[in-house]
Amino acid sequence: MGEFLVMNSGVALPILAVFGSGDATPDEEALAARVGSAAAGAGWVVLTGGGSGVMEAACRGAAEAGGVTVGILPTARAEKGYPNPWVTIPVYTGAGSARNAFNVLSANLCVAIGGGPGTLSEIALALKTGKPVWCLGSWGLTPPPGIERATPRIFDSAEDLLIALEDGLRDVRTLER
Repeated sequence: MGEFLVMNSGVALPILAVFGSGDATPDEEALAARVGSAAAGAGWVVLTGGGSGVMEAACRGAAEAGGVTVGILPTARAEKGYPNPWVTIPVYTGAGSARNAFNVLSANLCVAIGGGPGTLSEIALALKTGKPVWCLGSWGLTPPPGIERATPRIFDSAEDLLIALEDGLRDVRTLER
């Protein structure tokens, strides 16, 4: 843990990474917007891959709640769809999908909503680096028999995820449990 964005005020803000598909369903986008709004309301920065779908919805929810959003972009400059209009701070990497590592390493908590193979890679990287990752309608991973590894926290409903998120956003230390 310990990754924070330091603003001009000198206050360190915790970072919530939101993962998900650029081709999200309306329900996934609605949930992502609620997650972004909750995070911003709790004083967290919302970090995404800066594209459409879940990423755009999470940024929109955070921005509409007065929060700061960061888009870790796969491109080296603005291109169609990158960054989405709700990104406050665009970070141009030119790294393509390798930017997923930056998304994970910058976060205190990762939330995956739906998603494809890119989301799966972010979940795997989060687990590998010991970051807490919470999933709804996304990839559930089980280690091979006999191997003890952390797994994502899987939620059965949007309401369950939002209730847990509300608790987790209050105090970043609660995420270390």
